[in-house]
Amino acid sequence: MASYDEDWTDSERALYDECYRYGGEWAEDPATPSDDVQHVINLAEADDDSLGDSELDFPPLVDAVTQATGENVTSVPASHHDPGFRGFVDGVRDATEEDVFGL
Repeated sequence: MASYDEDWTDSERALYDECYRYGGEWAEDPATPSDDVQHVINLAEADDDSLGDSELDFPPLVDAVTQATGENVTSVPASHHDPGFRGFVDGVRDATEEDVFGL
């Protein structure tokens, strides 16, 4: 389910949508380690205060943003206000069965 910030531009919403789709596909891939999925779910559940001003270089997240933007990125801000981060973690969370990871 789309979860946009009110002030996002159309480009930011499109980035969210692409990363959301990629995150869902990644989470549903049987080759994706469950520990990695749990790591992303933990990021999704964390609040921005606990994430701080960190940048993540988690390969599936970086790949999602790279594919969505067409630009080579090496890290993504760990913030629910960033459309790439939020789209990816929302996609993973929504694609994961609640009883599997205790959501």
